[in-house]
Amino acid sequence: MNKNEKIIVKIEDIGVTGEGIGKVEGYTLFVKDAIIGDTVEAVITKPKKNYAYARMINIIESSKHRVPAKCPVARQCGGCQIQELSYEAQLDFKNKKVRGNLERIGGFSPELLDKIMEPICGMDEPFYYRNKAQFPIGTDKDGRIVTGFYAGRTHQIIPNTDCALGVPVNQDILQIILDYMNECHVTAYNEETGRGLVRHVLIRYGFKTKEIMVCLVINGDNLPHSEKLVDKLTQIEGMTSITYSVNRENTNVIMGKEIGVLWGQGYITDYIGDIKYQISPLSFFQVNPAQTEKLYGLALEYADLKGEETVWDLYCGIGTISLFLAQKAEKVYGVEIVPQAIDDAKNNAKINAIENAEFFVGKAEEVLPDYYAQYEREHGKKAYADVIVVDPPRKGCDETLLQTMVQMRPERIVYVSCDSATLARDVKYLGKHGYQLMKARIFDNFSQSVHVETVALLSRKIFN
Repeated sequence: MNKNEKIIVKIEDIGVTGEGIGKVEGYTLFVKDAIIGDTVEAVITKPKKNYAYARMINIIESSKHRVPAKCPVARQCGGCQIQELSYEAQLDFKNKKVRGNLERIGGFSPELLDKIMEPICGMDEPFYYRNKAQFPIGTDKDGRIVTGFYAGRTHQIIPNTDCALGVPVNQDILQIILDYMNECHVTAYNEETGRGLVRHVLIRYGFKTKEIMVCLVINGDNLPHSEKLVDKLTQIEGMTSITYSVNRENTNVIMGKEIGVLWGQGYITDYIGDIKYQISPLSFFQVNPAQTEKLYGLALEYADLKGEETVWDLYCGIGTISLFLAQKAEKVYGVEIVPQAIDDAKNNAKINAIENAEFFVGKAEEVLPDYYAQYEREHGKKAYADVIVVDPPRKGCDETLLQTMVQMRPERIVYVSCDSATLARDVKYLGKHGYQLMKARIFDNFSQSVHVETVALLSRKIFN
C-alpha cells in the first residue's frame, strides 16, 4: 500500500500502544483511535513492507463496544489509549492479551490456562484512581501558559486540568499554579531553548490519609514570590507538603535529584492495607492504591507464609511488598537499584516497627548471585530461600537472576509482572528448570490504558 491511500478495514485487535489492528488482504494496519469491532475508513500515513500505520477518517460501522469518552481530549492525549472501549471489553481484551502471551511465548496450553487462571480483577470505579500525576508546563502558540498532558509520541501539550484518571482536586491545584505564574510573571520552561523556569508539576494524593503533595520541577534555584503560591495552596484541605525539585538538565527525565521544601514536610503518608508508607517526591509508589491492595493481598496469599520462612523480594522499590511479607515471614530481604527507594524502604520498616526486613541497594541480577556465591564460601553450603518474590520492570528478569533463583531452590516463586510477554518468557525458563505454574491472576491497575498487572505462582516440582 502507498502513503495517502484510503482503505476500509475491520478492527479485530488492539496493539501494544493502543492502536486498532486490522488486516486487508493479509496486510496489517495499525489505526489510531479505532477499537475492536469498528469498521473504519482510514488513510495510510506510514507504509512498511508487511504493515502500515493509518489515520482513521471516519467510522463506517461502530463497534458494539464503543462508548463516549469521558474526557473531551481523550483522543489527542497520550494517557488514555482505549477510553472509547467499554470497560467490560477492556477487561476482555486484557484477559486475552495475557493468556495469548502465555500460550504463544510461554508454551502453555489453553486447557491448562483454563484450570489455573483466576478471573481478572477489574476496578469498581475505572476512573479517578491515580494517586500520582505529573503535568508538563509550557506555552501555547499564543504564548499563554498551559498545562495538561503530552499528545501521543510528542511533547506537544494538550491543555487539560481535569484528567479523568486523576483525583478531582488536581484541577484546583493546577489552576492555582497557573494563576500564580501569570500574576507573578513566572515563566514556563521551553524545551527547545532550555529557558524558562517551571517544567512540571507533580501531585500526589493519599487515598486513605487524604494528604496532598505538590512539587514544582524548576529550571533554577528557587521560585520567585513562592509565599503567594504557598498561601493559596495551603487553603486546600489536606495540603501537607509543598516542595520544589531542581532540574536544569536537557533531558526527558522529569524529576531532579535536589528537593527543597517550601512549606510543610517533604513527604506525605498513605497506607496499603495496614502498612503505613512515607512517600517523597522521588519515591516509587503504586499509582492505583485500591487495586494494589488487592494485588499485594493475593501475592501474600500465594506466598503462603507460616511465620518461619526466609523470603527474598527482588525489585522491592520502597518496600511495599516486602513489608506486607514481613508480617507473616521470619525474615525478608529486599533488593532495589535506586538508593533513595532503599532509604524509603528502611524508613517505612522503622515507622511500622518491622524489624525482620533487611534491604540491599543494587541490581537484583548482581546482588542475589553475589550473595549466593559469598554465602557458599563463608558457610560451606548453598544459600536457601523458602519463597522468592519478583516484581521486575517491563524488561522482566535477567537470565542470570533466574538461574540463581533456581539454584536457591525456593518452594514457591511469586512473580508480579507489568508485562505479560516477559512474564511468559521468564515463566517458560523457570518451567524448564524445575518450577510449575500453579496459579495466575490478572489485575486491571491501569484502566483506560493497554497496561495490566499479573500475579503468578510457581511451585518447585516434587521430583526436583
